[in-house]
Formats: sequence, C-alpha cells, structure tokens
Amino acid sequence: MAASMQDEEKAMRASLSAPSSSAETNKFSKFTLKLLEKRGIERVPETERHSSVTTADYLKMGVLWFSTSITANNVAVGMYGPLGYSLSFVDSALCATFGSFLGAAGVAYMATFGPQSGNRTMVVARYFMGYYPSKIACLLNIIIMLGYGMIDCLVGGQILAAVADGKMTVVVGIIIVAIITWLVVVFGMKPFHAYERWAWAPQLVAMFVLVGCAGPKFDTSLVSSGNTATLSADRLTFFSLCLSSSVAWAPAGADFFVYFPPTTSKWKTFVSVLFGLGLSLTFANLMGVGLASGTLTNPAWAEAYDTSSGALILAGYDGLGGFGKFLGVIIALGLISNNIPGTYSATLGFQIMGRHLARLPRWSLACVSTIIYTACALGGRNHLYDIFENFLALMGYWVTIYLTIALEEHLLFRRTRGFDWDAWADRAKLPLGIAALAAFLIGWAGAIVCMDQVWYVGPIAAMVGSDGADLGIWVGCSWAMLVYPPLRYLELKKFGR
Repeated sequence: MAASMQDEEKAMRASLSAPSSSAETNKFSKFTLKLLEKRGIERVPETERHSSVTTADYLKMGVLWFSTSITANNVAVGMYGPLGYSLSFVDSALCATFGSFLGAAGVAYMATFGPQSGNRTMVVARYFMGYYPSKIACLLNIIIMLGYGMIDCLVGGQILAAVADGKMTVVVGIIIVAIITWLVVVFGMKPFHAYERWAWAPQLVAMFVLVGCAGPKFDTSLVSSGNTATLSADRLTFFSLCLSSSVAWAPAGADFFVYFPPTTSKWKTFVSVLFGLGLSLTFANLMGVGLASGTLTNPAWAEAYDTSSGALILAGYDGLGGFGKFLGVIIALGLISNNIPGTYSATLGFQIMGRHLARLPRWSLACVSTIIYTACALGGRNHLYDIFENFLALMGYWVTIYLTIALEEHLLFRRTRGFDWDAWADRAKLPLGIAALAAFLIGWAGAIVCMDQVWYVGPIAAMVGSDGADLGIWVGCSWAMLVYPPLRYLELKKFGR
C-alpha cells in the first residue's frame, strides 16, 4: 500500500511537471508549480524537514494559532453566555476562559504529533483507531472544517454588510471572505504560514480599540438568573460550548507542523499551541461576553444584535465614524485567518478518505471545499444562532471521545511499543480498530442520551435543572474511557496489533 501511494505521488508530480507546448504557458506553469504545495497526505520524510528548531519557531507555532482564533466568530461564541443562557458577566467570563484553555490543551496535545510523525492529524488517527474506523473521524473532521468555513463566511458577511449600511448584502460579504480564503489555501503551506504570521497584528489592534470604545458600556454588574439547579446547568452548558469551540481544532492540530524535525520539543510545542490558542480564544470570547452584557442596558446595541452578531460588533465602534467602519472591515477580513487552516485541513481529509481522492491534487479539493461551505453559508445566512449552538456542541462530542481514546492508547498501550510512523499506509501494521470503534460508538451513545439540543434532549440531560443541561461531552468521554482499555487489551491479545 505504501509503495502504491509513493507511485501515485510520483505519477502526480510527473503529470504536473510535464512540459507545455507554449513557452508562455510553460513559464506560467513553472511559476505556479513553484508556489503550489505538491505534497498531500504522504508522510514527510526527515530529509525534507527543517534541519533544526529555534525559539523563534516555537513562537511562530503560538502566533499561528493566535492569528487563527482572535476573530469575530469567537466573539460571537462569547455572546451566548449572557444572551443564550442568562449568565452573569463573571460567570460567562469564567466559563469562556476555562473552556477555551481546556479545549486548547486537546489541540496542543495533537499538535505534538506533527513533528514526531511527519504525518497529518487524521493519518495519525489510524494509529489510534485503525485504518478503516479512522475514516469516520476523518469524515467528521471534514464536516467540522467545512462548518467553520460556513460560520466564518457568515459572520464576515454580516459585518461587511453592516459596514456598508445596507449597500452591500450579506451574500456579497460571504463571497468576498470565501474568495480571499481560497486564494491563500490553494497554494498551500508556505503562503499559509506567511499569512498567519502577521494576520494577528491588525486584529489585535482592532480588538484593543473595541475594548477602549465599547468597554465602558459593558455591564459587569450583570447577574445570572434562575434557581441553583438551572444556574448550574446553564454554566455547564456554556462551558461545554466554549470547550467545543476550542477543541474542535484538535483533528487538525498536527497538520501544520509536519515539516518540523522529530527533535522538536514536545513540551515546548504543547505550551506554544496551548497559550497561542487559549489566549486568543479567551480574549475574543470575553469581548463577546462584554458586548452581549451591554445589549441588556443599551437599546442601540440590542437593536444591532437583533440584526446580527456582526452588526453588534460594529455597533461597539459607535462614535468613531469612518474609522470605526474601517476597523469593522479589518475584523471581517480577519475571519479569513480562521478560515484558511480549516479549509486546508478539509482538503487533506478528502484525500485521506480514499485512494481515488488521494490522486486529486490538493488545490483542486480546496476549490471544492470553498464551493461547499460558501453554498451552505448562503443558505443558512439567517440562522447563525442555531448553527453555532447545535454545530459546535455536536462536534465537541466526537472530538473529545476521540481524544480520550487517543490518550489511553498513547499512555497505556504505546508507552513501550511506540509508533512505526513509516507504516502510515500499511493496513497490515496498523491496529484493526475494533476496540476503538466500539468505544467510540459507546461514547456516542452516552453523548446522545445526555445531549441537550434544540431538536433533541436526551433523557438524562432532561433531568438536570428546569430546562436541562448539555452533559454530552462528559458522559460520552467517561463511557469511552471506561470501555476502551479492556477492549483494547483483548484486541491486542487476540490479534497482536
């Protein structure tokens, strides 16, 4: 299998580098090929990786994730604390902070496998769940990344429409965000890293101006409503939502560091990603909490939120005139830095799903991915609240279950056996995945009976508080955690892999 993948890669490169009959076309092709990243899901051999890692490289890891998440879609997540769950400013802020950092820890853990293995995240999943069962996780990851693309386009379109005072529709704004994202993603890792290296700067400036302009109108004295049981349920549900928003990046955590050498420090990688992602998410979520708290005392903000979450963000710049609108454009275009890594990871996911898809060049799959989430954003542009609340929670269920299985496999069964990273495409050397699949499905069953969504409330979730509580993440993880070790022990005893 590994040999066939190498043959396919060679054939792809040969076809891409075939000479053109036209001199002009040949020059253009050479220029394009120089920019395009030709590698797809194939393992990056150590000879093609960076020779060493410096302190600046670890800083770049953190900056990449900081740029990715200090964005308007994460501001919108923070709004659900006061407005969706009637939580106080302090309760919302604490849930957002600890939820963001706990989720970021899962992303940071998976990021350490990039330099170790030279494999993409969902290829690494084969070592935890087996060759075929891991495709379930890969498919779900594609849905996550395309879903994020849809949300990014939606929020960006809303802000651009608000800046234009109705002269630009949300539809046009969505298309603008999608096209710029595509232009970066289609060329691959080099422009991706270059873009993310500096994308944080204008976003941070715009956010700090928003703090200064809108901060005095935040209602920090806002109190939570509901009895003790309801209040506990709402806190847990919002905490889980913030955790889901953060940990959803875990299935892409290793994708962006496969060119780093195996000597890369695991703990430095972990810390860099943890604080890069955790700090940016916390800052953005807290801005959303503050803006949402202000809508309860500021009629103008309340009216803006009735239009869209993007309009509320722009309302925070009231009083700055044209400069405020300029900053609104920066905030809207900043969503591209969140959209790029998701789209990139989705293209890799498509290639992992099957050998025929693996033959397609990654740039062509970038086109397909962009078209899919743009169409979804256009269709769902009036339902952002429902998309956020339902989509993020559902994605959090499976990612945390997967991480539970990965941690147990790594810490309990791989401590002495280690990993044969060269066997990434050899089904005979990878786990069968029977234990992982069973634990994954049992965990999902626990999540279903304990989920609290608009369209379904599980029987256990309904017993908590007056309106129920979303316990899906916690019960799903605990069930998977309990059943995986004995099942995996039996699998190893029977099959030896």
